[in-house]
Amino acid sequence: MTLYATTSHTVGPYYHIGLTWLNREDLTVAETLGERVAISGQVLDGNGDVVNDAMLEVWQANAAGKYDHPEDEQDKALDPNFEGFGRVPVDAEGRFRFTTIKPGSVPGLKGTTQAPHLVVLVFARGLVKHLLTRIYFDGEALNGDDPLLACVPAERRGTLIAKADAQGVHQWNVILQGTDKETVFFDY
Repeated sequence: MTLYATTSHTVGPYYHIGLTWLNREDLTVAETLGERVAISGQVLDGNGDVVNDAMLEVWQANAAGKYDHPEDEQDKALDPNFEGFGRVPVDAEGRFRFTTIKPGSVPGLKGTTQAPHLVVLVFARGLVKHLLTRIYFDGEALNGDDPLLACVPAERRGTLIAKADAQGVHQWNVILQGTDKETVFFDY
């Protein structure tokens, strides 16, 4: 018997079918605790062309630094008005925008502390599996001590940092490949 490799399947654009009801561009409700932040950007490919069928999933801790997950056993308050999850599709120009709260810091490995961050999964046509990255906040005091951010070469860290514009909206783009500005993606 001879074995043959099977074809690869991509993660998109099929995720639109039956999943749009999960889209949530505002992760907050009026009662959610914490500082509200808006994050806006664009998904681009390595040539700088827009990726108009991408979707971002956002996972994060609440303002106290606790995840709404049974494995988070920290002795911190759980906000009943915040799930810490959102799914955001891009528009025809590859743009996205979502509103959330700035998360608190969470524990890292071996007693370290992670800076406030959002975990982002990127789905798009042509990707064999989704990509994992993070959004950190410009000017955050704990960025310098974050163990994962410290693993990223200094010249690449900027791809993970959202910077507030004049209106207070944090700007952060996803660049899928090809340039020195490519977003840093992590293995998991």
